[in-house]
Amino acid sequence: MATRLVLVHALSPLHAGTGQSVGAIDLPIARERPTGIPLIPGSSIKGALRARSGKNDPLTRDVFGPETALSFEHAGSVQLSDAHLLLLPVRSVAGTFAWTTSPYLLRRFVRDAREAGLTLPLPPVPDQAGTCIVLTDTLTLPQGKDRRVVLEDLDFTPTLEDTAAAGTPLTILTDHLGRLLFPDADPEAEGWRKSLKERICLVHDDIMALLLETATEVAARVRLNEDTKTVAKGALWYEESLPAESILAGLAVAWNIQGNGREKRTGDELLQHLAGLTGSMVQLGGKANVGRGSCLLRFGGAA
Repeated sequence: MATRLVLVHALSPLHAGTGQSVGAIDLPIARERPTGIPLIPGSSIKGALRARSGKNDPLTRDVFGPETALSFEHAGSVQLSDAHLLLLPVRSVAGTFAWTTSPYLLRRFVRDAREAGLTLPLPPVPDQAGTCIVLTDTLTLPQGKDRRVVLEDLDFTPTLEDTAAAGTPLTILTDHLGRLLFPDADPEAEGWRKSLKERICLVHDDIMALLLETATEVAARVRLNEDTKTVAKGALWYEESLPAESILAGLAVAWNIQGNGREKRTGDELLQHLAGLTGSMVQLGGKANVGRGSCLLRFGGAA
């Protein structure tokens, strides 16, 4: 068996919906029920990648399984988990926006990374809800003798982690995440890694829970009457999306194919094929015809 991290970087607002609503938003995004953390179903990611894989490539059948009419023969040998939100972009008075996360979100990422063969430190924890941890002064504003971080209508007293010190956990986590999201093959990788270090902001779990409910993107949509060019009756609705620059993380797990009438393949070989399908932008979720769901996928972990 082989396991890799799967990272999703949203380049445009991302609507992975549930089709159900219990509030004012008609088309909400998918979320974990107990935590409220937004997610992209693994089936959505797998379907988008299967559409890119050549129908006549024997690895397509091994990775994703045979076509529907022959699905009784065997299942695909690769499983993709749901990708859960890791970094939420939130408007900042200084630095334009912050890539906001929390100890709980990072602990989940560390746990997944361990399954993929990476050993990462546990994140630090802000002292209280009114504080945050940052790596640079990019997000901070002077306030008398002190400095403040202002996200949306929330303000925090920042703690600046010493990036020059060896073994500081948020710095290590950010460095690893930067290398996974922006690999060396990307000509702009260095600039994006620098931007990640400047904009990452670790807030208390309670604050993150609030931001997950209030800092997503909600748009009013209408359908026009073709004759009058006015809003058709009952055709006004509100839909929710994760904002552009959101980062989500999940896992891909592949089992070795032992034969039994099929060509023997290792899990690493199957995941290598899957990773080869991620070199360019892929569309995830709904509303593609209005520019939603343009994403980059990255695979990472110990080979």
